[in-house]
Amino acid sequence: MTRATTCATTCAIAFDDVSLEHGGVTRLSHLSLEVNRGEVLGLLGHNGAGKTTSMKLMLGLLSPTRGSLSVLGQRPDRAGDRAFRQHLGYLPENVRFYPNLSGRETLTYLARLKGRPTAEVDELLVQVGLGGAADRRLATWSKGMRQRLGLAQALLGEPRLLLLDEPTSGLDPAATEAVYATIGMLKARGVTVVLSSHLLPGVEPVIDRALILGEGKCLALGDLASLRERFALPYVIEMRGAPQDLALRLIREGIPARSSLADGGRLRLEVAPEHRMNALRLCTAFQGLKDLEIRPPSLEALYRRVQDPSGRDPGNGSEGSSESDASDRYQVIDETDHTTVSPSAEDTP
Repeated sequence: MTRATTCATTCAIAFDDVSLEHGGVTRLSHLSLEVNRGEVLGLLGHNGAGKTTSMKLMLGLLSPTRGSLSVLGQRPDRAGDRAFRQHLGYLPENVRFYPNLSGRETLTYLARLKGRPTAEVDELLVQVGLGGAADRRLATWSKGMRQRLGLAQALLGEPRLLLLDEPTSGLDPAATEAVYATIGMLKARGVTVVLSSHLLPGVEPVIDRALILGEGKCLALGDLASLRERFALPYVIEMRGAPQDLALRLIREGIPARSSLADGGRLRLEVAPEHRMNALRLCTAFQGLKDLEIRPPSLEALYRRVQDPSGRDPGNGSEGSSESDASDRYQVIDETDHTTVSPSAEDTP
């Protein structure tokens, strides 16, 4: 019995050793993945990494060359019944509509194709912020407005699985925030969401897990906490009122650290995760300290580390980084000039 079969009752999506080859090119290679019902999965990777291919497999638009795939308990490329399709919502990256129709006419037409009552149309147009422009021709709409209409058509019929490919493309900050709020609302209802985006800071608080693809292969998969632990990226501590030689003082205490000046003259430290509590203890001991903020490695930092050809994933059988590799690990945090200190550095101010 395959993983896709055994997972069908609890998982919305199950890939079991799925590969896809086309024209002699491997688009996806040996992907195994289970997405639980009600989970938000971030599907991340460079252009050509296999994100859109994965979504097309989930939609049944492509068939795997090898392996098995289950979506909502069925094999999508063989599920021809209308009921199955009604449970899917899809927003492509480059959404296009007939320009001479209005927003209301377009969504009404799509609702009829999906077998949904047209009463949903007005509600969805208001939900995505297009109620006031509903009767204007789409030729007069901005790209962001058309993108919001694309989201509305994906939400027709209260889908159980929603596939969103760059849903915030062309949106202003307010509309982007509204999209993420909608995703949170859908998650609370038990809807499974697969979200592909290059805007990592925006998706970080929304997703439950991240799947990072590269050249059709799974480079990393997990929740952010486990990925942070696996790749051992440094924590960032920023403070005001700390002595400028604080990094050297930490070194004397056996805590590898790296320092630089952040905005507003704040001192910025980077410390390995296993040393962050001791570093905080020493930092807060200074009487002149005015404020302090600690941040875990961001999704963007994790992404850059995973995609870096020199980066090795200790969770996938490669060697982990030791403390002596700290300067290599810290390079993914930012590209500003840093002062690097290590136990072998000159121990003088």
